[in-house]
Amino acid sequence: MMAVAVIWGTALALYLLFRLWYDSWSGPLKAHEIDAFINATQDRFEASGNDASVLRTFLEADDGREFVMLNLVKAQMDDVKDPSTGQMVPGISLLQRYSKRFMPVLFRNGGHPVMVGRKVGGYIDAWNTEGDPGWTIFGLMRYRSRRDMIKLVMDPAFKEGHPDKMLGTLATFSFPTQRVLSLYLGPRVSAALVIALAAAIAHIIWLSA
Repeated sequence: MMAVAVIWGTALALYLLFRLWYDSWSGPLKAHEIDAFINATQDRFEASGNDASVLRTFLEADDGREFVMLNLVKAQMDDVKDPSTGQMVPGISLLQRYSKRFMPVLFRNGGHPVMVGRKVGGYIDAWNTEGDPGWTIFGLMRYRSRRDMIKLVMDPAFKEGHPDKMLGTLATFSFPTQRVLSLYLGPRVSAALVIALAAAIAHIIWLSA
């Protein structure tokens, strides 16, 4: 019986550790955190033509919960000068290099891709909106919290990769969302199922030994 307790106790501990990483426990952002972040990044936002007041409004409405960022991207398919080597390379290769920097920082701060895909047709249903600029890819990125988004933007690896993003992107827009309805199993459920399956297999092996 001791072995069974160890197997299932370990499974429970692993799941609790996962939830400690995956869930946000720090609560909403404080005013001084928002001020410090806006002051540190305002020049970067203005350089890309964005309004820092929109970001401030989003941060001030922080509820401490996770959210999903919708990203639409028109990648640069022509050659551009690589800021690291000075050689001419396809712009999309710099965007891919930026993603390789971005993803580890996203995971480290409790985020992950929800879905990433490529565009395979023009607008099917659209009105009162500007024409399709030629979007290339879309991405849904889960953030553990707005505080974690701030940590990601301020991370040195993210900042170092930002020139690659700018050179590899012709147009983009992003806005945050919160899930209302979803039919897919999120990581909380899928992680529980995987860990429980592994524990069940270990239990069966122990019983047959």
